[in-house]
Amino acid sequence: MKINRIAQLKQEAKLIDFITGWLKGDHTDKQILIVLSLVVGVCSGLAAFILKWLIDAIKQVLTYHIGISSANGLYLIYPVIGILLAALFVKYIVRDDIGHGVTKILYAISRKRGRILPHNRWTSIIASSLTIGFGGSVGAEAPIVLTGSAFGSDLGKRFHLPHNSLMLLVGCGAAGAVAAIFKAPIAGVMFVIEVLLLDLNMSSIAPLLISSLSAVCVSYALTDTEPMFPFLIEKGFSIDIIPGCIVLGLVCGFVSLYFTRTMNWFEGIFAKINRWWGKYFLGAALLGLLIFFFPAMYGEGYDVIGQLINEAPATDIMHNTLFVGTESNLLIYLTLVLFLKVFASTATNGAGGCGGVFAPTLFLGCIAGFIFAKVWDNSLVLSIGQEGFLSAKNCALYGMAGLMSGVMHSPLTAIFLIAELTGGYGLFVPLMIVSIISYVSIRAFEPHSIYAMRLSRRGQLLTHDKDKAVLALLHLSSQIETDYITVTDDKDLGELVQAVIKSHRNIFPVVRKDGYFIGVITLDSIRKYMFRPELYHQFTVKSFVKDPPCTLCTMDTVKTAIQKFEETKAWNLPVVDENSYFVGFVSRSGLFQSYRNLLKKFSSE
Repeated sequence: MKINRIAQLKQEAKLIDFITGWLKGDHTDKQILIVLSLVVGVCSGLAAFILKWLIDAIKQVLTYHIGISSANGLYLIYPVIGILLAALFVKYIVRDDIGHGVTKILYAISRKRGRILPHNRWTSIIASSLTIGFGGSVGAEAPIVLTGSAFGSDLGKRFHLPHNSLMLLVGCGAAGAVAAIFKAPIAGVMFVIEVLLLDLNMSSIAPLLISSLSAVCVSYALTDTEPMFPFLIEKGFSIDIIPGCIVLGLVCGFVSLYFTRTMNWFEGIFAKINRWWGKYFLGAALLGLLIFFFPAMYGEGYDVIGQLINEAPATDIMHNTLFVGTESNLLIYLTLVLFLKVFASTATNGAGGCGGVFAPTLFLGCIAGFIFAKVWDNSLVLSIGQEGFLSAKNCALYGMAGLMSGVMHSPLTAIFLIAELTGGYGLFVPLMIVSIISYVSIRAFEPHSIYAMRLSRRGQLLTHDKDKAVLALLHLSSQIETDYITVTDDKDLGELVQAVIKSHRNIFPVVRKDGYFIGVITLDSIRKYMFRPELYHQFTVKSFVKDPPCTLCTMDTVKTAIQKFEETKAWNLPVVDENSYFVGFVSRSGLFQSYRNLLKKFSSE
């Protein structure tokens, strides 16, 4: 079996070398990039179709026989089974963390120079289809974005493209995935620019557009050309709805803040549980209960979005719930869903499922916009007349854009996505108002999107700011110089002089016998004693030890190191590990030279 696999890999390598040689004939890297962006788009489109088909097929098999007139205990069981299957698949077959797909792409861009493990081309599809098909309350978009980016990364590595081209192919895969799954090519490009934070120029736009268009064409060919949510505009834009849109934008901003912070808090609870089965039982039990009482949370929730924007009867929205027969309580039911959905989504991933927050964000935005319109139109102020009347179905779309803008910090993606999802291009102005107000509102509290904040806390986020991007790309470990001769604190001056003779440095770290860092000795501090042999045995190393201005830890970031150099004005700072054992030194001149070189390279790319 192993011999056959080796032979297969050799054949693949020969094929790649042949194709690479043909492409390299009279073609530049940019021309090759154009061809590969087309291939990445097609692969992303096919992957998106397969994932959606698997999710729909599993859901259809499990739920086609369930009536809608009463609660059904199967909603307690299905999510528990799905998450268990996905968790076992990841733990024993994948053996790698494939959750938080978009965050992983951001990490790959920031720390791995765009390199994503090849297994992500298929593992996310299987894990997320099991999770969502069985009722996991998450979205398929983040897994498929990771899949598309993995295709781009793998092709870039196979064809030995330079770093900037490989990073762009990662973005092409993400753009193609978003474009295919939503049939929204412009939103795919905007997603890469706003969410993945790639520093692009005009020459980068063509590959992204090619990937998006090729992916969406694959989606059209395999399904149809209709928007994901067919929509008929009930009331177009007019000046009198602007106040309502502004207030809705503020509401979306604060709902986004609630969603973001609650998810982070709840994820922290799962992170404190060491055993995987402990996480599984907590998450699966909570998810099963939530879906039993609120079946609207089953899966991605796109059925509910379609029902709300097309004004379906309340009985369809509240199916299989304990609320059946009390359709007048629709707003109460939706409000409960609005505040509890975040727990269902976090429990799904925390228990071992695989999915993203893209679909939950759209789901919550739709519900928030629908509820807001109903409350606004029935308020005492507006009961006097029809001025300022807001269409509930229109506001459901505005809310989708507002939540996406707030949670993902991506107003342009939100605006174009909702327009492309529904064909509602006549709603651009209110979509823009709600999106930008929501975005500005949450920015006052959260400077980063839900995807980026985990990396930002660790100083690993790559952004459009070249200075910050270089700080994220530069590792402190690469700056540590270890060619220093250490002396132990029990030595005398004579032995210290011998160390000086052997060293080409003018600073000497002093440690205990076990390597614990004590301090430093500079050449200047012993210079007047070095040429007096009669003193060699009268002074010990301890007599000359001084504390350094400060120390660096191996866990520190380059940004922290630069701040400490600025504060202390030192030229060299010792580095210790988490147990205070000596590791080496970082020099001010070396660090700033590396920073300048990387900034120059980053800018030229």
